[in-house]
Amino acid sequence: MRAYGHARRRAARATYSLPRSELSARWARHLTAAYLNHGCGEKVSRDQVDDATLVVSELVTNATRHGRSGCRLQLSVDRGRVTVEVHDSSPLRPRFPTGEATDVMAEGGRGMTLVRELSRRLSILATPGGGKTVQAVLLAC
Repeated sequence: MRAYGHARRRAARATYSLPRSELSARWARHLTAAYLNHGCGEKVSRDQVDDATLVVSELVTNATRHGRSGCRLQLSVDRGRVTVEVHDSSPLRPRFPTGEATDVMAEGGRGMTLVRELSRRLSILATPGGGKTVQAVLLAC
């Protein structure tokens, strides 16, 4: 008798290190779009690319602005799901606006609400050695 196993297909993955710079979010958007459109090896919808670039922009901006360090961006695609992970060296968790009254004229404060709305799952994970990783799994479009 023979047993046949199916090898589990590995998710396509890319990792980028970004400096603490106002330009990092822009570079992260560019890298994300290029990876999802050409480098991940899977078909990713235009809506998913747009959502992922928005999520990446918000998370990288938060990491470089509030994390007070550079960050590491990791992207993966598996069976149509796009996962975005951004690691920074700050142990402080992102703040989510509370209540329904959000100041629409404020310059900041809406980013994490957007990330939460675009994500199927949003997790903040403490990492060994300090810091945190914010992980967003995007909804399939």
